[in-house]
Amino acid sequence: MHICFITSEYPKEGFSHGGIGSFVKTISHLLALKNHKVTVLGINTYANEDERFKDEHVNVIRLKPKKVKGLTWVFNNKSINKELKQIHESNPLDIVESAELGLAFIKKIPSVKYVIRLHGGHHFFAEAEQRKVSRWKGFQEKRSFSRADGFIAVSKYVMEHTAKYLSYHNKPIAVLMSPVNLEIFKPRLDIEVKLNRLLFAGTVCEKKGIYQLVKAMPKVINHHPDVELHIYGRDWFFKDGKSYISFLKDYISKLNLKEDSIQFRGTVDMNSLAEYYASADVCVFPSLMETQGLVAPEAMAMGKLVIFTECGPGPEIIEDKKTGLLCNPYDVDDIANKIIWALGNKELSQDIAERGRVHALNILNKDSVVNRNIDFYYKIKDY
Repeated sequence: MHICFITSEYPKEGFSHGGIGSFVKTISHLLALKNHKVTVLGINTYANEDERFKDEHVNVIRLKPKKVKGLTWVFNNKSINKELKQIHESNPLDIVESAELGLAFIKKIPSVKYVIRLHGGHHFFAEAEQRKVSRWKGFQEKRSFSRADGFIAVSKYVMEHTAKYLSYHNKPIAVLMSPVNLEIFKPRLDIEVKLNRLLFAGTVCEKKGIYQLVKAMPKVINHHPDVELHIYGRDWFFKDGKSYISFLKDYISKLNLKEDSIQFRGTVDMNSLAEYYASADVCVFPSLMETQGLVAPEAMAMGKLVIFTECGPGPEIIEDKKTGLLCNPYDVDDIANKIIWALGNKELSQDIAERGRVHALNILNKDSVVNRNIDFYYKIKDY
C-alpha cells in the first residue's frame, strides 16, 4: 500500500512538536518497515520554503506556506491538493489519513480511501474545556467527517465523546492506541536515577494539569524536602499573549520554595526525553483531559512508576495500584498524596512500575500495533 499522512507536525530536529507529530513519525516508520510506501505531506511550519527529503524510508514533503490575509487556508489547501494529485499520478495512493479537520477541503481521488484518526478535535476539546464551538472550525470538522471513509480513535473515550457531536456516518471505526517507539523508550540501566526527582512532560498549559501539580508541590515538599519537579514541554499562551510558564512562575514565586524545587527545562527531542525519563524517580501526568496521552505509556515502557489522570482514557492505560497510580487531577491533595506515597514506598512503587512496563509492552508492541493498523487500512480499501 501507499499511505499518505496529511499533517504539518512531522518533527524537525531543533524544533518543538506535539503528540500528533510523535505519532506520525513512529507509525510511518513502522509501516515503512513492513514494506509499505509512506509519504507525509503538510505545510511547512518551520521555514518559509519547500522541503522535500527522505527520513530513512519515509518521504516527507513540507510545502512553502502561502500567506494571504483571510485566504491563507484556501491557498494552502490548494497546494496540498495539487501535491496529492502529483503524488498519486507518480505512485498511486491507497490511503490518505489526517486528523479531525484535515479532510475538510481535500479533493477526493476516486480510487483512494480517506481515514480520520481521532487525536482530539475541536468539538472534543470544546466540551472538555467547557468553551463554545467555533462556527468556522465546527463547520470544517463536520465537513471533514462527512468526507471520510473510515475512522480510527486512539481511545474508546475519544471515540464516545466525539460521537456526541459528530456523526461517523455508519462508516467503519476502530479503537487503535497510538504506538510508542520502544527502541527509544526502554529501560536505561546506564543512567542514574535521581532520588525524589519528579518529571512532567507535555505542553505547559491548563488542560495538562500542570497548575494543579505545581499547587501540590508544597505538601509534597513538607514530606520530602529534597524533592524536585522537572517540567519538560513547550509553552502555551493566553489570548493576551502572556505565556503559561510566566503565569506559573509568578505563582511559584509566592510559595516560598527552594529555588530548584520546580524547574522548567523547555522542549527536548524524543531521545533526550527518554534520558530524562530514565533519571526520574516518578513521572506525574495529572491531565484534566487527554485523548490517549503518549507520555504515560512512554514512561511506563521505561520501567517508571507513572501517576496518571483518572479522567478520560486514564483507566484504559493504567489499572490503579496495579500498573501505575491514577489521581484525581482536580484534587490537589490527591495528587500530592499519590506522589508522597510513591516516594515513600520505593519497593512497592518498583513492583508497580515493573508491572506497568510489562503492560505497556503488551498493549503497545510495535508489531501488534502496526499490524492492527494495516488490517484496518485493508478493511477500508475493501469497504
